[in-house]
Amino acid sequence: MNLDFLFYPQGVAVIGASNKEGKIGNAIMKNLINFGFKGKIYPVNVKEDMVMGLKAYKSVLEIPDQVDVAVIAIPGKFVPQTLEECGQKGIKGAVVISAGFKEAGNIELEEKLVEVAKKWNIKVVGPNCLGVTNIENGFDCTFNPPERQARPEFGGIAFMSQSGAFGAAILDWAARHEVGMSKFISLGNMADLDESDFMEYLKDDNATKVITAYLEGVKDGRKFLQAAKDATRKKPVVILKSGRTEAGAKAAASHTGSLAGSYAIYQAAFEQSGVLEARSMRQLFNYAKALAMQKPAKGDRIAIVTNGGGAGVMMSDGVLESGLKMAELSEETKERFAKAIEEGKLPEHMSYKNPIDIIGDAPSSRYEIAMRYAIEDENVDVLAVIALFQSPALDDGIVDAVARMQEYGKPVIFIAPGGAYPEKMARRIEKVGVPVFETVEDGVDAAYALVKYGQYLKEVEG
Repeated sequence: MNLDFLFYPQGVAVIGASNKEGKIGNAIMKNLINFGFKGKIYPVNVKEDMVMGLKAYKSVLEIPDQVDVAVIAIPGKFVPQTLEECGQKGIKGAVVISAGFKEAGNIELEEKLVEVAKKWNIKVVGPNCLGVTNIENGFDCTFNPPERQARPEFGGIAFMSQSGAFGAAILDWAARHEVGMSKFISLGNMADLDESDFMEYLKDDNATKVITAYLEGVKDGRKFLQAAKDATRKKPVVILKSGRTEAGAKAAASHTGSLAGSYAIYQAAFEQSGVLEARSMRQLFNYAKALAMQKPAKGDRIAIVTNGGGAGVMMSDGVLESGLKMAELSEETKERFAKAIEEGKLPEHMSYKNPIDIIGDAPSSRYEIAMRYAIEDENVDVLAVIALFQSPALDDGIVDAVARMQEYGKPVIFIAPGGAYPEKMARRIEKVGVPVFETVEDGVDAAYALVKYGQYLKEVEG
């Protein structure tokens, strides 16, 4: 399904555009103007002649030019009639921010909206949604102001959410952690376009490397399963599913009117279609970040290089507890380590059993030797590097040393626990293409995602 007109419009009508501070139609106008959207913006307001310096129209039918998308932020009862006018105008897509539909028990109004949309073949996002954002071109028709909710930089992760508020929090979180995103979609009630339609679109979207979603329930199980299978063959899909408990399922029904259904059925569907299920917002991003920045792993054997013994032990525990394997280094690799110790290139009281503990006074040159020996071992599928940057011995050279490990074509992940300085170094390492994680647990998540998706691709191709 090609929904480019929704994300790359030339002309946008904002129905309910307003000059009044605090109004949703005012916030949407501000975001469209301030985030560098290059297309034409047409405010529609029955009372105003000008909105935020732009000529306003009483109806979309008065707009002289072509309009691709209408963003609708007016009371719900007026939406079907407005959509009728959008249809007459030849508008292909509508983002309905307005609430007061199925989620408020007003099923008839939502049915009327769908009927009009089908009649004119308008693709509708929502109703009862926060809007959509395309970071690539600055098309942002959401209504949260930038001083309250930051926008992330452009990157490879697309995110769709059945909860507008949770979606906003994710955008904010991604911006703070400098995680790049391609597109954001607030699904709302999914009266027309649903999670499967967007998955189908995003699988062919060149700007998106990983598809992520927060879902309470899916609209059509069979359609979802097919869309997920088609998508995961091309790129990873990570889903955070809420409503896993009975209480959660009831809350989901009253939130977006979504039928959560049996959680066991969802688990089976995810497993069958190659969807990675995240259990928390943090895990969703750990999975997505690893998969957006590194190739999937060819196997499940992890090698750890660390300058902190305790962190290495904790990571080993996490690796085994998540069903992955600690790599058994080959005799040849062990001999290389022994020889380097003999020659004084590595310290004699280090351990090279895996985790490879190069001890606390390790400079970047020592890291480079250990990382290279580990990644060159045919028994190693993923290299996990832990650096406690609190050690004064660890110099800036680590950035380039880690970058060079990517020559081998095996996935590399980096873990840098701590505060401001490790975070500064983390950003530098990510600039060379290696994802960095804040805790050992986050690193385990990253390794797990790379291995699981790799295994799925192997099964599909096999």
